[in-house]
Amino acid sequence: MNMPTSTVDSVHRASFDNKKAYVAQEEKGESFFDDGREIELLHFVYGHPSIEEIRGSPANVLKAIDEYGRTRKYLMNVGDDKGRIVADLVAEVKPQVMVELGGYVGYSALLFGDAVRNAGGKRYFSLERNPEFAAVIMSLVDLAGLSDVVKVVVGSSAESIKRLHAQGSLEHIDLLFLDHYKPAYTTDLKLCEHLRLVTPGTVLAADNVIKPGNPPYLEYVRSSVEEKRQAVTSEKSNGVDVPSAFGRNADMYKAREGEEKLSTEVKGNPNLVYESKLVNSFEPTGVPDGVEITRCVAVAE
Repeated sequence: MNMPTSTVDSVHRASFDNKKAYVAQEEKGESFFDDGREIELLHFVYGHPSIEEIRGSPANVLKAIDEYGRTRKYLMNVGDDKGRIVADLVAEVKPQVMVELGGYVGYSALLFGDAVRNAGGKRYFSLERNPEFAAVIMSLVDLAGLSDVVKVVVGSSAESIKRLHAQGSLEHIDLLFLDHYKPAYTTDLKLCEHLRLVTPGTVLAADNVIKPGNPPYLEYVRSSVEEKRQAVTSEKSNGVDVPSAFGRNADMYKAREGEEKLSTEVKGNPNLVYESKLVNSFEPTGVPDGVEITRCVAVAE
């Protein structure tokens, strides 16, 4: 389905400024995360000559992270180009509650958490499975002065969503940013549907739908209600349990974090009507990528 024209949808990302490019991602077979660079980043930021200007400034913390990514080592951040797409979406939607799945070193939590606060929102949940990464996020969020808005939750995305919901801390998601284990995009969305956290009015923004790609997720959010109902009836996985399709990123994640247990038993709510559109953009290295923006607009009878 096509989405109505909006500020975000009308933006065309035609070119990339190579002057701001990150160091290239390591070649196949080499680690590109969880090899000590995340802690190295923390030392880089806190040892920065401009640390006093960085304190209390989300924008300046982001600049320091970008400086590390451009001059030291690659970081798998959403980056400036794709980040602006989602930040513009935050300004448009004005979410009271925004949730991100996959926090890494906190780039998105800083950028979008600040945008949520500026838009009058109350809470930004950053769900991160790796406790070391979560500690980096917490430190940088505190440095930026965003601890009043950003809440970091450690644990697998599915279990964290269930726990927050059971505690009453998460009753509805206005804006959901997916940037974690790629096979879990679809299963976690279905879990949120099942818990009625995603309802008409909710907006989804999914990163990395071109690089490395996520065909099962795109199939799901672009399917009609009838197609989703048929998939449930026929017990089709609809791409839920096919982590082998996600290549190097999923393999490296599995090797370092262990097998992620997907909530494949949850069928979601096939009656939700989505309107979805790809916004083309770039990885911080300049490699083409895109963000899939999906709006839940109705519930079919």
